[in-house]
Amino acid sequence: MSIRVSHVHGEHIAVATAAGTEILRYVYRPDPQAYESRKPYAHPVRTLAGRTVTGYRPNDHRWHKGLQMTASHLSGQNFWGGNSYVRGQGYQVLPGRVGSMRHDGFTALTVEDGRLALTERLTWVAHGGEEWAGETRGLTVHSVDEEAGAWALDWSIRLTNARAEPLVFGSPTTEGREMAGYTGLQWRGPRDFTGGTVFGPEGVADAGALMGTQGPWLAYTAEHDEVDAHSTVVFAHAPENLDETTAIHPSHWFVRAEPIPTVAFSWAFFETFELPPGASFAYRYRVVVADGAWDRDRVAGHLKGLPW
Repeated sequence: MSIRVSHVHGEHIAVATAAGTEILRYVYRPDPQAYESRKPYAHPVRTLAGRTVTGYRPNDHRWHKGLQMTASHLSGQNFWGGNSYVRGQGYQVLPGRVGSMRHDGFTALTVEDGRLALTERLTWVAHGGEEWAGETRGLTVHSVDEEAGAWALDWSIRLTNARAEPLVFGSPTTEGREMAGYTGLQWRGPRDFTGGTVFGPEGVADAGALMGTQGPWLAYTAEHDEVDAHSTVVFAHAPENLDETTAIHPSHWFVRAEPIPTVAFSWAFFETFELPPGASFAYRYRVVVADGAWDRDRVAGHLKGLPW
């Protein structure tokens, strides 16, 4: 299926189907609120039928913006946004800890054969203005399949430490809050996804049971308000992410259906890890956006048909 790509320079890149449905908007202009951690994000993200599957600035967490790369605890800085969790004190309003991810430009952007592929350069900037890390980010929209009612977004990151000392990655859990390992690539669902069904390859359909577990993929399905329709969002790791010989640190799922719908590919759930000066790490992720309430077999079959 063909796609249409538009670019409002300095603001966003949008992808639409041939029928005109915008399925992805990648926004890279700086956010107005520094406390929300200025950084690029994808919102709205929609199914081929036009159902929105991302939330933006919900009243419970204004810094949740669609699909975005985050680092909630990084050497004392917060690249997630909002309140910072402090051991023994709980969540604190600490604006001086909130950093940002600066868009430095696109080094590649191609559209061909129903596929958009872009490469972006970013700099992770601490609150005081110091440049802590350089990132090369890749986004690819592909496999737009009208018959299957689904399309895929691949999101990659390669991060290089620009400091003279190690970068230490953690999470609220590494700071003492149980089962709150959120960090890494994070999705916030729309309000009507609250209470949705979450399941993985083993068939467990319980967000609480899947919190903190490991696995190649996880799916979230829910029924929309206003329309008689369900949508499914699938989150999948590239094989090397779960390979102990290639991944810098083990990944675990951070997932909730209540009180908010959210999923993160947590790269530092239970333990911190360090990135030495000048060193890099990389992860690749896939998000499949589908119309309908998919089950385990359908998710597994579709992912099998999308080789890395």
